Amino acid sequence: MPVLPVLQPRSLSVGFVAGVTPGKWVARWRERHPGVKLELYPYDDDAALPALNDAGIDVLFVRLPIERQGLHVIPLYEEQAVVVMSRENELSLYEEVPLTELDAENRLGIEECGGPKAAVEVAASGAGVVVLPMSLARLHMRKDAVHRPVPELPGTVIGIAWRKGDESPDVEEFIGIVRGRTERSSRQPSAQEPAEAKRSASQKAAAKKAGSQGAGGKGAGGKGAGGKHSGAKPVQGKSKKASPPRRGRRR
Repeated sequence: MPVLPVLQPRSLSVGFVAGVTPGKWVARWRERHPGVKLELYPYDDDAALPALNDAGIDVLFVRLPIERQGLHVIPLYEEQAVVVMSRENELSLYEEVPLTELDAENRLGIEECGGPKAAVEVAASGAGVVVLPMSLARLHMRKDAVHRPVPELPGTVIGIAWRKGDESPDVEEFIGIVRGRTERSSRQPSAQEPAEAKRSASQKAAAKKAGSQGAGGKGAGGKGAGGKHSGAKPVQGKSKKASPPRRGRRR
């Protein structure tokens, strides 16, 4: 007996950088496509892009800007910039900190501190202040630190990226969900499947009907098979109506 190939279950891998919460999109995916496993992978900002470029993941939520060569990138939303400081710092009295007030402060570098989490720890100690996207400030917040918006500072943009040439139906489906397309949107691959199945079933039925008519040819009351030499009599009464073609099953 021939050995049948083992079909691997479909899956979609989604990466995201710290501070991004893809929960609502993941929930919609699992609701619409419970049979396709979705796996989540968190990354630090500097490790996220290599994981995408090396085909380790299919789709990536990333903090922009990034190197876009070989990638599709769609901006999604902007994060507010905030300043993180010790609770004893006088800037904590502001609801929104003016940019000029930061001139007198020791502004900490995120990389020099060893990353966002370590920078928040240093700021909480009173050694300086650090400017971060609000999502990172909330993620690493401590009881001895506070953060305040700085409206004059530009925000950072969160986007979604995937490799060019990797426009698989599952990737396109997930991108559509993130962009807010409904389940019935004509641009969603899953919405096109039932229509294609219906067209295929209709085409098969039409071909079958055309074939049966061609085979009947002269035999229907003529000199061919079943003609006057056969002695067959025509059936009296109402003729049966042809059954409508079956529609393709919805997935």
